[in-house]
Amino acid sequence: MTRAERLRDLIIRDVESSGFNAHGLHVLVGADTAEHRWTADGRADVHSVGKGVCALALGCAEDDGLISIDAPVAPLFPAVSPGAGTEAVTFRDLITMTSGVDFPWTPTLMTDWPDLAQEFLRRPSRGRSFQYSNASTYTAMRALEAVVGDVGDYVDRRLLNPLGIYNAPWERCPRGSIVAGSGLHLRTEELARIGRLIRDDGRWHGERILAARWPRALHSDWVRAGDSPGYERYAFAGWDGYGHTWRLHGAYGQLVVFSGTTVVTVTAADHDRADRLAEDIAARVTQVKPAS
Repeated sequence: MTRAERLRDLIIRDVESSGFNAHGLHVLVGADTAEHRWTADGRADVHSVGKGVCALALGCAEDDGLISIDAPVAPLFPAVSPGAGTEAVTFRDLITMTSGVDFPWTPTLMTDWPDLAQEFLRRPSRGRSFQYSNASTYTAMRALEAVVGDVGDYVDRRLLNPLGIYNAPWERCPRGSIVAGSGLHLRTEELARIGRLIRDDGRWHGERILAARWPRALHSDWVRAGDSPGYERYAFAGWDGYGHTWRLHGAYGQLVVFSGTTVVTVTAADHDRADRLAEDIAARVTQVKPAS
């Protein structure tokens, strides 16, 4: 039995003993993979894991010479008079949730204003302070849209299609732009391909897709995010913890957990027990050692 299979079986045991409402599981350890499903295979919203895809898209755009990650985004919205301090907010500030613009989530976020990105930029910045906000990712992607055209098409061309992922739909706002902070629909194994790309520093089976610094940025240059275990530090869409792991984490239990050469991908419909599973996965990764 491979390490991937042993780790899979331990996680299955944890899922089933806890009653966690999982859909699919994919485990990658080195070159070995193992999978399990509890429901029929199909594409579903990976929620905030999509923020990681958006962060990688910004990296691709800088690799392509189209943007600078540290450039202010306000000039890409010439019709907007930015709020005090917001004229200096950069792509990096938006993707790391450190713009200092107060814009909490609401269930009607995409329809509360005629143009969410313009409303975001009109508000003042409190300085580089952390606030987790889907509006921040959305504004970053609207700024990118001003340069690359439709961001969904750009993500397909630069990131997903090279991984063999085609026609993955995004939820879109009333203006037709991708929602960005959520709304990307993928199968478990497709999400695991993105995890492998990140683990392998932007290479897909040896082929360079984007510069290594962008996958690494998902789990480096941490900013202080809070005091809750597993949510203390945030980077380019990645959360630090639990234990020695870091992860992409979407609502309702969408997890891509990284530790060295190990990537554990979970899709689910269980918001309340997701943190416990992420913590259990961290413990199980430590438990599964190379065979002697």
